Amino acid sequence: MNPMEVDLFIPCFIDQVYPQTGFNMIKVLEKAGVKVHYNTNQTCCGQMAFNSGFWDDAKKLGEKFITDFNSERLIVGPSASCIGYVSNGYDELFFNGAYHNEYKQLQRNMYEITDFLVNVVKVTNFDSVFEHNVTYHDSCAALREYKLNNEPRQLLENVKGLQLVEMKNTHECCGFGGTFSIKFEPISTAMAEQKVRNALDTGAEYIISTDSSCLMQLDGYIKKQNLPIKVAHIVDVLASGL
Repeated sequence: MNPMEVDLFIPCFIDQVYPQTGFNMIKVLEKAGVKVHYNTNQTCCGQMAFNSGFWDDAKKLGEKFITDFNSERLIVGPSASCIGYVSNGYDELFFNGAYHNEYKQLQRNMYEITDFLVNVVKVTNFDSVFEHNVTYHDSCAALREYKLNNEPRQLLENVKGLQLVEMKNTHECCGFGGTFSIKFEPISTAMAEQKVRNALDTGAEYIISTDSSCLMQLDGYIKKQNLPIKVAHIVDVLASGL
């Protein structure tokens, strides 16, 4: 039987700031029996431009994105934020336009990594080893835009040595919100502080999430305050020991 084949989507934050998470995506997907294709011409999905009001620029980026991912294969990425944007924001840009059929197919084919592993290939145990106490941060995009449910926690339950302790108000925003963290820095910092304090109260050594933008926001606050906790993308946890 031939393995399932997918296209790998690597968002800007992964490409520019956390490239190892991208490499770990391949490890995890191959462990699940999936053959991975990577188009080196891929660029930004356009979310930052769209959210900042530059819709003409967002449309140009979106047209390239649609062209870069024009195969019949499913597309898997490590960001509920970017994939949630494509699944919703592209309706504003391309509905009933020249790219209507193409963008609709793109939306049908795109999956966030934990959703893909649990609900498509139905693999939840990778023999991963991560001997730490952790807490999990539900990103706003994962919960409210992508509609991700309990898939990340299902995967974490099967990681050897990992102890998951839920923090208070886990569903509250970390304060990043794209350009919100730049335009409203004091509010953003206060939100990050509250989220990190809630995580520290659990005794966790790591904050885990599906979105690198949230983790970058929290890590910035943690390092500035020299606090005894770290962050990790769920893909990096699943790749531990592989």
